[in-house]
Amino acid sequence: MAERPGSRHRSLYKLMGSPPWKEAFRQGCLERMRNSRDRLLSKYRQAGGSMSGGAQNTLLVQEVMEEEWNALQLVESCPQAWAQLEEPMDLAVLEEIQQELIDQEQSIISEYEKSLQFDEQCLSVMLAEWEANPLICPVCTKYNLRVASGLVVCQCGLYIQSHSPEMTEQKLRACLEDSVNEHSAHCPHTPEFSVTEGTEEKSCLLMSCLACDTWAVIL
Repeated sequence: MAERPGSRHRSLYKLMGSPPWKEAFRQGCLERMRNSRDRLLSKYRQAGGSMSGGAQNTLLVQEVMEEEWNALQLVESCPQAWAQLEEPMDLAVLEEIQQELIDQEQSIISEYEKSLQFDEQCLSVMLAEWEANPLICPVCTKYNLRVASGLVVCQCGLYIQSHSPEMTEQKLRACLEDSVNEHSAHCPHTPEFSVTEGTEEKSCLLMSCLACDTWAVIL
């Protein structure tokens, strides 16, 4: 008995559309998407960090599905007739898996955006704390010190090139606090700060106290 036209395709679709095959393709796509997180986020950043909804605007879904489909056809247990099939999947099955991948893609991007927001919030808190507790110039006690690339400057005219290029505002703050605390341990008077000017040597920040007749180079 001759085989009716289309019956071969239907039998192949029945084989391919069976739950085990569908689940294998689905799980393969989801796993491939998870393993492609870095590639997805790279595309997302290249797109400017924004994208509208909809399957047509996905970044990696189509690529993942095509890659997994090609990989499945190379599996030894895959029926040889797959390559001859004109319509390998029912649209409903395809759209179902595609939607899962879209949801997973958006979940990865959402997690990445939340991570960025958390980092930005932490940075904002740090900056707010620095602004709330500025490093006051010890010489004029009026303006804030600024430290950049080892250079310490103040609006009052203080201009010192640190001997340590790695000097930061935090390090200078710690150095000043340590020096003042060390002095306070043996003298109740408040020390004064000044800048030494030298023709051959760089300017230095000096802490001195007339009461106990001590001095120390801070910077």
